Amino acid sequence: MSFLDKIAHFVIAFSDAVCGYPFFILLVGGGLFFLVYSGFAPLRHFGKAVQALRVKDSASAGQISSFEALSTAIAATVGMGNIAGVAIAISIGGAGTIFWMWVSALLGMATKFFEGTLAVMYKGKDSEGVVQGGPMYVITQGLGAKWKPLAVFFAVSGLFGTLCSMQSNQITEALTTTFMAPERITVTTRLITGLIITALVAVVALGGIKRIGKVASRLTPFMVAAYFLLVFYIIATHLGSIPGVFRDIFVGAFTPRAALGGGIASVITVALTGVRRAVFVNEAGVGTASMVHGASRNSEPVREGLVAMLGPSIDSGLVCTLTALAILIQKDVIPQAGMSSMQGLQLALNSFAASIPVVGRYLLLAILLIFAFSTMFSYSYYGTKCASYLFGVQKGKYYIYFYLCMIIVAAVVPLRAVVGFVDLTFALMAFPNMIALFALAPRAKKEMKKYFKEYKKNK
Repeated sequence: MSFLDKIAHFVIAFSDAVCGYPFFILLVGGGLFFLVYSGFAPLRHFGKAVQALRVKDSASAGQISSFEALSTAIAATVGMGNIAGVAIAISIGGAGTIFWMWVSALLGMATKFFEGTLAVMYKGKDSEGVVQGGPMYVITQGLGAKWKPLAVFFAVSGLFGTLCSMQSNQITEALTTTFMAPERITVTTRLITGLIITALVAVVALGGIKRIGKVASRLTPFMVAAYFLLVFYIIATHLGSIPGVFRDIFVGAFTPRAALGGGIASVITVALTGVRRAVFVNEAGVGTASMVHGASRNSEPVREGLVAMLGPSIDSGLVCTLTALAILIQKDVIPQAGMSSMQGLQLALNSFAASIPVVGRYLLLAILLIFAFSTMFSYSYYGTKCASYLFGVQKGKYYIYFYLCMIIVAAVVPLRAVVGFVDLTFALMAFPNMIALFALAPRAKKEMKKYFKEYKKNK
C-alpha cells in the first residue's frame, strides 16, 4: 500500500467514525430537543411560516430577501442526495426508510427554526463593515469573543465542507455514462465535462450572494415544480401501485427485515438509515442555512426562523418523497443490497426509464443537472463567506477561484477519499454550530414567545 493509499484509508476510516453515530446522535438528538423545546413549532406554526414568505422585507441591513434566502438554502440542499441518497436508503432498508426520513424532516424543521432565528438575532460585521450572519457571528456575538476559536473552527471546516466535489463528480459520471460507451470515457472527456460545468457555475458564483439569490429565487421553484410534474406523471400512469407503495412505507418502518438479520435490530437499522440520509440532505444543524438566512433583510428574528423552518419540509419532505414514490413504483429494479452513491443514481435513472420509456432517463438527468448546479451556486457562497471571515473580504474573494478549480479536479479524479474528507469536515461544522444553538436556545425561545404574543395581539 502506497503512502497516498494509506492517507486515503485513514481519512475514510476517520470520516466513517465521526460521521457515524456521534454525528447522528448530535443532529437527531438535537432536533428532538429543539422540537420539544419549541413547543412543536413545525406542527403548530407551519401556516405562519408560509405566510411569513409574503411579508415585505424591512429596510434592515442585509443583502437578500427572506424568500431569496430560503430559495438559496433549498438550492443548496436539493441535490444529488435527494436522488441517489434516497435510492441508497431504499436499497439498504427498504421502503420503511422513507417514513423515518419524514420523521427526520420534522426534527430538521425544529433545528432550522432555531438556526434562522439566531442568525438574525446575532449578526456581525465583516472586515469591510458589512452586516453578515452565520454560525461564526452567532458564536462570537451570542456567546462572546472568548468563544472565537469555536467560530474559527467552524469557518475552517466550512472552507472544505462546502466544496461540491461530489456534485461535480457524479454529474460528470452521469453525463458521460449516459451519452458515451464506457470504453470511450477517458480522463480527457471527464476533464472537458468538468471545464464546462465550471464555466457555467462561474457565471453565477462570481456574481456573489445577490446574483446567487436572484438566480436561486427563480431556479428553485422551477426545479421543484418540474420534478413534481415529472413524478406526478409517473404516479398518474401507475395509480394502481400507489396504495401498495404507501403500505410498504408504513409497514416497512416497523417490520423486521430478514436481509438485515431480522428482529428489532433490523428495525433500528431501517430507522437509522432513513434518518441519517435525511440529515445529510437537509443539513439541519450543520450551519450552512444560518449563513444565508443571516444575510436576509429581515429585522424580525422569529419570522426568519419560520421561513428557515420550511426548508426541510421541501427537501427532506417533498422532494425525497417524490423520488421514493418514483423508485418504489418500479420496485422490481431495486437490488437487495446496499450500493454506492453512483449506483444509487443509476437506480433512480433506471426507475424513471422503466416508468417513462425512451425519455424518462433523460428527463431525470436534465432535472439532476439543475439540482447539481443549484447546489454548486449556493455552496460557492458558503465557502466564500467562511474564507472572508478567516482572511478578510478582500483575500476571501480569492476562495471562489479555488472552489472553481476543485470542481474541475473532482470531475477527473476518483473521489472516495476526497468525499470522505468533505463528509468529515461537513460533520465538524455541525459540532460548533450545535453547541451555539444549545447554549442560545433559551434566548431564541424568549424571542419566540414575544413574537407570537405580538402576532396574536395584531391578529
